[in-house]
Amino acid sequence: MKRLIGLCLVLALFSACRNSTEKNAGQQLPDTIKIVSLNGTVSEIVAELGLEKNIVGTDITSNYPESLKKKPKIGHNRKINVEGVLALQPNIVVGIEKEVPPQLAAQFRSAGIKLLLFKQEFSAQGTKDLIRSVGDSLQSPAKADSLIKKFDAEMAVAQKQLANTPKKAKVLFLYARGTGTMMVAGAGTQVQSIIELAGAQNAVVGFNDYKPLTPESLVQANPDVILLFDDGLESLGGVTGLLGIQGVSETNAGKNKSIITMNGELLTGFGMRLGIAIKELSDKINAAVK
Repeated sequence: MKRLIGLCLVLALFSACRNSTEKNAGQQLPDTIKIVSLNGTVSEIVAELGLEKNIVGTDITSNYPESLKKKPKIGHNRKINVEGVLALQPNIVVGIEKEVPPQLAAQFRSAGIKLLLFKQEFSAQGTKDLIRSVGDSLQSPAKADSLIKKFDAEMAVAQKQLANTPKKAKVLFLYARGTGTMMVAGAGTQVQSIIELAGAQNAVVGFNDYKPLTPESLVQANPDVILLFDDGLESLGGVTGLLGIQGVSETNAGKNKSIITMNGELLTGFGMRLGIAIKELSDKINAAVK
């Protein structure tokens, strides 16, 4: 009976959303609504909207704010444990459209769960659009307005810093999970987008998505800086381990030990902290090439 009442509340809520374009700052989700998030960036936005109390579960990439680490985990955003989600009895499941396959979406809908999937583009405007979409869908448009103002202010700080960047360094991003899994990022990836937003350029060209690293392609790219996730460098045994990989020591980055790392979720999330991520990456690149 409680689940039926909760479902009725959700249906009534979203019916009202469709029939009204008025932004009512006082209108909020009922406290009884339970949300499961399948994406770290979306989780962060939901929390920033003041709805963290409604989140009953998240995927394993949802680690910011820190308090989200305590929420029950239902798998990686590309490999969700459906039974785990259903056990949490959510009214709403939120995620990114391209990450949720049709069969998974059908399972949630057949269970009577409201599924909200959002488009994400890896740009500043794309992030603002995502904040707006999540805020409007969760009956928090006024709060979304405030978040976008905060986002714009942080982006302005990052852009001001980039005006003083002396040159476009060549940055190669290496995705590593030990020496057995090493991939480099090409066009169309979050990493290339944020490298460019940070005032640098991708050291590799001519392909989309990711491809395996080879010594020949590494030497040909000759990056000024090699960028990894924090845990990616750890998986290789630190800087010493990375420099021992064939081809690395022959690049400018290897010769100068210009190796930088960042938190993976911050670097590739394209969420509320994008301005902070751009500034941190730009700082690290500039320090590495001096």
